[in-house]
Amino acid sequence: MSELKTTARLAGLSYLGLAITGMLGFLLLRPMIFDPADAANTAANLVDKEVLARLTIALELGVVLTQALAAIWFFKLFRLVNPVTAGSIAAFGLVNAIIILVSSAAMVTALKVALTPSLAPGGDVAATVQLMFAISAAAWQVGMLFFGLWLIPMGYVTLTSNWMPKGLGYVLMVGGVGYMLSCFATVLLPANFGWVAELLPLPATVGEFWMIFYLLIIGVRPKAEAASA
Repeated sequence: MSELKTTARLAGLSYLGLAITGMLGFLLLRPMIFDPADAANTAANLVDKEVLARLTIALELGVVLTQALAAIWFFKLFRLVNPVTAGSIAAFGLVNAIIILVSSAAMVTALKVALTPSLAPGGDVAATVQLMFAISAAAWQVGMLFFGLWLIPMGYVTLTSNWMPKGLGYVLMVGGVGYMLSCFATVLLPANFGWVAELLPLPATVGEFWMIFYLLIIGVRPKAEAASA
């Protein structure tokens, strides 16, 4: 296997890890702990479901780790095609990893306060825990801006390199714009229009899984390997 294809496989594997940790931690387990409508219930869940809470935090740290690794491997993969674009993918991906790290720190703090009530300002454990989770949720919301920025140069270099299907490049770029618009929609639109923010990133999901499986199964087109050599 050529070095270029090995790099593509590692980028795909990191990206798959990012998808898995994100879906399990943020989409599946987190709602079992965080009740946005009931602060007391959130605090109780952290105590009663401590193992689940710790697993949720561990998966979120997994998001940080795999995002950072994916940023590095994508840079190595595309640096020969366009170093500026490859650097942009890496930079935006690493910034997104840092943003999710802030979310992880807020969740760790929430768990510590729930288990050690004396840490809560004014003794209000429920309010403190709920605030930490609100900060965590806000980090994910604003992080969509940089996740969109990470997809746009990825789509552009996919489109211009001819190493992968051009359709993939277009879908990634549209998905990146969707993520960015979703970020602004959560800030600008009333709460009853939350469905708009949820629909906008859907093209990105298609493009991301397309990219993941293309990297894992095919890697890059044979002529890309020849050109690299």
